[in-house]
This record gives sequence, C-alpha cells and structure tokens, in this order.
Amino acid sequence: MGNLKALVPFLLSITIALGGSYFLYKWIKQKTAPDTVITVKESRAIPVVVAKADIPWGAKILPEMLSTSPYLEESLPKDSFSKPEELSDRIVVSPIKEGEPVLEYRLAPTSLKTGGVSAVLKPGNRAISVKGNLVLGIAGFINPGNRVDVLVTIEDPEKEIKVTKMVLENLLVLASGTQIEENSKGEPAPVDVYTLEVTPEQGERLTLAANEGKLQLALRGAADTDIVLTKGITVPEMLKSLAFSEPEPVKPPVSKRVSKPRTRPRKTKYTGPKKTNKVTIETIKGLELTKEEIKI
Repeated sequence: MGNLKALVPFLLSITIALGGSYFLYKWIKQKTAPDTVITVKESRAIPVVVAKADIPWGAKILPEMLSTSPYLEESLPKDSFSKPEELSDRIVVSPIKEGEPVLEYRLAPTSLKTGGVSAVLKPGNRAISVKGNLVLGIAGFINPGNRVDVLVTIEDPEKEIKVTKMVLENLLVLASGTQIEENSKGEPAPVDVYTLEVTPEQGERLTLAANEGKLQLALRGAADTDIVLTKGITVPEMLKSLAFSEPEPVKPPVSKRVSKPRTRPRKTKYTGPKKTNKVTIETIKGLELTKEEIKI
C-alpha cells in the first residue's frame, strides 16, 4: 500500500508533463504554420498545329505540310489552331519556319483561294518583274523578302552625257527566278527575273528606267528603312572623285622686324631762277637817243 501511494504522484507528474508538451507542440505548430495555403493546379496539354517544314509566303497549305505539337494551356499561342483540317487550302502571307505554330495573322482571309504573288500584295500595290543577271542580282544574294534600291545608268538628254541615279528605294522583292531566253548568238541562255512590289507611280518609273537605261539592284539591310536623296553622278564627276592633288609648298615664316622711324630733311620745291622785272627808259636829247634799264 505504501509503494502504491508513492507511485501515484510520479504517474501524475508524467501525465502533466506529457499533456503540457502536447499543448506546447500544438501552439508552436499553429504559430509557425503559413497564413496562405498553396494549391498546385494540374496543367493539361493542348495540341497546336505547327509547320512540318518551312512554308514560304504565297503557298497554299496542304495537309502534309502540318503536324501538331503539345502546348501547356497557360502558354497557348493566341489565334492558334488545334486541328490541321481547319487550315486546308489557306494561303500563307508570312513565311512560317519549321516547328513554328501556324497563327491567323500569317494567313490570308478565307475568301482568298489563289496563292502566289497576288496573295501577298498589299492593297493598291502592284507587282512588276525586271530582267537581270548575276551582277544585277548581286550574285544570287537577293531573295524573296529582301528589300532593294534601284539604280539606273542612262543618258541625260539635256547634257548628252551618261549619268547614274538612284530612282527607287526600299522595294520589297516578292519573287526571284530564272527563265531561258535566246542571247545575241541565238543560243538559249538563263536570265534572272526579279519581281518587285511597287506603287503605280513607282511602276511607271521602274518600267521607263528598264526600257531606257541599264538597271542595278542594291541590297538593303533588314533594319535599314532610311530614305537617302542623291543627285546622281556623271562620268566627269566620277573621274574627279578621289583625285590626286599635289600639296602646296610650305612658305617659310617671315620674321617681322620693328624699324625705327627715320627723320628725313624737309624737301623744298625748286621753282627755278628768280625772275626780275626790267623797264627800259629812252631819253631823246636833240638828235641823240639814250636807253637806260631800271629794275623794278
């Protein structure tokens, strides 16, 4: 009985300690718990139509040109398509690279069913082709989508001298290709053809320049949109450029000396011998005549 009485306080103290530890643990956990609860939302993948290979502008979309690629719902491109069948026979007006999603702004309106250059022309503009060669086309570096300036070498009818002048700037190249024509010897020869987008006024200028003179295309940088005004150049002006000129001889410096003023005797003006006035007096005494000169 005595041992039981001694065991009761011990068990009671253990119970109090365990209870206090539990409540202390709950209090600490409540204080250190975050105020907001983060919930993870499960993302789902949505198929997006992409180009299986590069699609040039003006091309009509065929089913074999397209495929699908999964995109997260949060990163879904705007105006994209999920089914290739939705793009059947649509016309591309902006080049699409391999793997890029096909978006609505890259396509012509659904009412346009014919592809080619006419599909990419801006309203009011025209397409004009000019013949050239590897020199005119900068050895094959001019491709569709580039922008060029047009220079013409022509004879000035007023001065009767040849002049080269830039007549058109920042023209869009719509297409480039090669056709076969007979040369001066009657043999078939390849001729490069470049199709440029122009306004009606620019088309008149380009046609006149192609018929009356010799054309040259100048390739512009992709980000270069500045308009440069030129006055043209003639043969004499070209020959004067970078001309050699002999330097003028350097003259030795002239030393300046301070001279003292000189005193010169005053000059008197010579007036010649002094003139004297004389008067002759004649005296007659009887038959005698006497003369006497008197100075006045």
